Amino acid sequence: MLSAYKVLVLDDHAFQCAHLKDMLEEAGFGRVDTLQSAGDALRGIRDEGYNLVVMDVNMPVMDGAQFIHELARQDLNPLLAIVTGCSRRMANSISLMAKERGLAVLGAFVKPISREEVGSLAAGLLRKHPSDTPSAGPDTGYASSLLDRKSLQNALRDGSIRAWFQPKKSLSSGNIVGAEALVRWQHRELGLMMPSSFLKTLREYGLDHELLIRMLEDGLKAYRIWRGQGHRIPISVNLPTSLLDRPQLPDELYYMVTNSGLPAEDVTFELLEDDMTVAAGQYYMGTSRLRLKGFGLSQDDFGKGYSTMYSLISTPFTELKIDQAFVCGAAKDEVRAAALVSSVQLGRQLGLQVTAEGVETMQDLQFVRQIGCDYAQGYLISAAVDVSAFSRLLANEPTLFPAPCTPPH
Repeated sequence: MLSAYKVLVLDDHAFQCAHLKDMLEEAGFGRVDTLQSAGDALRGIRDEGYNLVVMDVNMPVMDGAQFIHELARQDLNPLLAIVTGCSRRMANSISLMAKERGLAVLGAFVKPISREEVGSLAAGLLRKHPSDTPSAGPDTGYASSLLDRKSLQNALRDGSIRAWFQPKKSLSSGNIVGAEALVRWQHRELGLMMPSSFLKTLREYGLDHELLIRMLEDGLKAYRIWRGQGHRIPISVNLPTSLLDRPQLPDELYYMVTNSGLPAEDVTFELLEDDMTVAAGQYYMGTSRLRLKGFGLSQDDFGKGYSTMYSLISTPFTELKIDQAFVCGAAKDEVRAAALVSSVQLGRQLGLQVTAEGVETMQDLQFVRQIGCDYAQGYLISAAVDVSAFSRLLANEPTLFPAPCTPPH
């Protein structure tokens, strides 16, 4: 509930502080405090444990970029909302800076912020952080202190690290047409942990391959469950491109999938832009062999990272997934809209299926449909859920395929 949140408004203008405080309280937030100094705000966050900071960017002594840098340096993790009189592009740049430093940003707004936008901020907060007892961001420091290689390996083996699934919907039919496997950890002490709390550590221990196998195994099991309910739901699994340095990986993955009775074309591997394989030759060999075996290949988070364009034209992709940074709020942002329209046109010209990630509002959904995206993912459709909850989502879908016989083993 919004009343459980402790909110800090940071703006060097007293009138703006009072105006934002009134609108936030009207939207249903409980305690809303105001400060006009970034230094005071840092001390307040440490002492008071604010869950959400609504902040300006252009401030004297310590500006918004420096303030975010200090939050990250001091390991302070409140949720952020940026409200500034600077340009939309500046607001987006500051937002991306915060996200790159591991901070959660609910939105970036240009003054004067409207009551509708405050309501959208509140609704987004409840979608992404529905707990009635919020905390000041993920306690990554405490979580990391309990992690070691053995505990991560055990969690991968016993299934406490597991896949949840986010639905992908067709923008033409409105039906669920795919499921992306996203990692979660049901920790016996910490409860349900999001990947931001453990994935970096897992990768530092070199457990990418074990995670890939766990996600694929869970995806194959889920596919068979949904198929038994009369739904054919292709799955997608994130694949760090560094693993393509393993020459036998395509064979290993193909054996797992076909041995489970699934057609390879119902499995897509999503390649992340910020992952680099050691040898370019191995990358092209690996991606080519995956496609030759019938798997789909998706360029994930398009527009974020490096070598995007060259990777797109030189890799045998079947799908282009446009990063949420371009999608969320594009209907009201000319800069994002221009980048999004160009990306969609490029994908269609290359013969790729185009998926918009990060669809959070009806305006987002209507816009990506209007400009020709094929599919959409995002909180408006559904957050990632476990297998049983996904089955309940499918229960509202038409049964397009008859229930099959038990696949051979």
